Amino acid sequence: MPARIKDLVVDAADHQALADWWCAALGYERRRPLGQPPPPTEWAVAIHHPQDAGPVVWFNPVPDPKTGRNRVRFDVWGDTGELLALGATMVRRHDEDTEWDVLADPEGNEFGVFAPRASGLHLSGGRTTL
Repeated sequence: MPARIKDLVVDAADHQALADWWCAALGYERRRPLGQPPPPTEWAVAIHHPQDAGPVVWFNPVPDPKTGRNRVRFDVWGDTGELLALGATMVRRHDEDTEWDVLADPEGNEFGVFAPRASGLHLSGGRTTL
């Protein structure tokens, strides 16, 4: 049987803040077991799409800041302007050779932003999500 992706994991210096940023960017929510109190703030944070329309993403606390280029990145359907307004930074604009913008989240993790298309896209609260 081939392997399947279970979750995505992102290391972060401020895992709480980065989880909240990606919740706002993707229309995700923090995942908590029903009836359970919030876990201690030093624990990793899991976020998920409210209708489970995308993978669970974990934000793992690490003591060191990001250095170098990402080896894996998110590609999202979305509005570059909205993501910039949330605090992303522009790394590279799309051009005649590439159809996507490359942005960085508040901790410098690069991600690709593709213009929304009609198919395969869900709109949630004005945000474009996978």
